[in-house]
Amino acid sequence: MADELILVINPGNTSTKVAVYEGTTPLCVESIKHSDEELSRFADINAQKEFRENLIYDFLHDKAIDPGILTAIAARGGLLKPLASGTYVVNPRMVDDLVAARQGTHSSNLAAQIGYSMAAKLGITCYIVDPVSVDEAEPLARYSGHRLFTRVMLTHALNMKAVAKRFCREKNLRYTEVTLLVIHLGTGNSLSLHRDGLMIDAVNPSEEGPFSMDRSGGLPIRQLVRHVCESQIGYREFEKMVFGSGGLFSYLGTKDFLKVRERYLEGDERTIEVVQAMAYQVAKEAGALATVVDGKVDAIIVTGGIAFNEFFTELISRRVQFIAPVHVYPGEDEMQALAEGVSRVLHGEESAKAY
Repeated sequence: MADELILVINPGNTSTKVAVYEGTTPLCVESIKHSDEELSRFADINAQKEFRENLIYDFLHDKAIDPGILTAIAARGGLLKPLASGTYVVNPRMVDDLVAARQGTHSSNLAAQIGYSMAAKLGITCYIVDPVSVDEAEPLARYSGHRLFTRVMLTHALNMKAVAKRFCREKNLRYTEVTLLVIHLGTGNSLSLHRDGLMIDAVNPSEEGPFSMDRSGGLPIRQLVRHVCESQIGYREFEKMVFGSGGLFSYLGTKDFLKVRERYLEGDERTIEVVQAMAYQVAKEAGALATVVDGKVDAIIVTGGIAFNEFFTELISRRVQFIAPVHVYPGEDEMQALAEGVSRVLHGEESAKAY
């Protein structure tokens, strides 16, 4: 076996993506699916840790990889405090914050918990790379409109940073010398503006911006507050309403974009209007971000799982192509990006940051 083997862990709501990389080359990659029945027996996300960890050991056993020869573990970063971009060593303080879910609950919070547990048993180090809480925003971007509230940067930073750098490599550009507008289309629709190597502003799909598959995005605030007060719903119920039961799901009753696509292409009028409204809102937010740099954007990059659907990316592209050329990179480079981030640290190309 190779001298440098990196175990990559990336939990999702209904699956756990796991891989072993030899440096930055994948040796084996698998998405372990979890049924609703399997997950329903756990009280919360944290309770799933041991279950998912055991499945990862099973994966290694099935691939005939001895955990004892792993060099390091790369885990997806969860909802943490605001952090600069980079690769971080997972430590007890980080794990405690993820267990307590101080910034919110999400399946990605499990990654570092599992990775740290495995690394401790194996005598190696676990890292995270560009967590969702990457915050490089400029001061003006933090204002919300009321002094009691501050805009929070929680985005698909790992994939957006990775795709932006990939685009620059392919076009022979320096990431630190260009201005890029990146749109991530997935369960949540994140948008970010990258200038001179920093993500200077972004749209947090947890509480603002365009609606997505199951997230409401920004909502009319007075209507929202009136509904919450009159319905007397608690915070957890409200959170589920806008984060998990909002967006396309609230309009069309499905979280499966393949079904949405089928209805759209079959000409279902309701589906067509809702889908076009989502594309409209994504494009509108992209236009707003472009004003931050006076419209001087070198390229717009569209990425994420939904970007595989050309009909949808075209709905966005035709509205924003006047700003800059649009380039589509379907899918997510998260596993590769995690391996690359840890590999850079192992090779001394960058230093790991402390949490």
